[in-house]
Amino acid sequence: MDTADDPRDGSGVPATGVQELQALAVELRRMNGEINRLVHAFAHAQGLHATDVQALGAILDSDTPLTPGRLREHLGLTSGAVTACLDRLERAGHIRRARESSDRRVVHLYYESGARSAARSFFMPLAEAAAGARAASGPQELEAALRFLARMNGELSRMQVPRR
Repeated sequence: MDTADDPRDGSGVPATGVQELQALAVELRRMNGEINRLVHAFAHAQGLHATDVQALGAILDSDTPLTPGRLREHLGLTSGAVTACLDRLERAGHIRRARESSDRRVVHLYYESGARSAARSFFMPLAEAAAGARAASGPQELEAALRFLARMNGELSRMQVPRR
């Protein structure tokens, strides 16, 4: 049998789609755990909750300024929980709320530049780890990983989360 036709990965274990999905799930959980460890450390250092850091990430990553309502939908929180989160973030100097000039009822959320610098310096080891992994990968491998992660995020964003 030609090695190209061998359904084994070298460990003697048949390489099946189920095993690939299990291995992928393990690696995604491990990466999520490591990122959560950093998020919790940043939250603790800033006197915030981990959810507050998730809110900061959503505000930072949004293509357009978020509103509290859109942030609530993104995080899956109640209006009251989002208000408390935004109050903490504003008091800590991480965000500012600005009323839309054409419609005073609309509030947009902005990440403060000083807070952005604090986050950037805290998460520099994460950026360095990503740079190290990138340097060990070929351009096609990186492009494939980016396409996969974008598709995965798209799938996850369409998932309906059951409300309690």
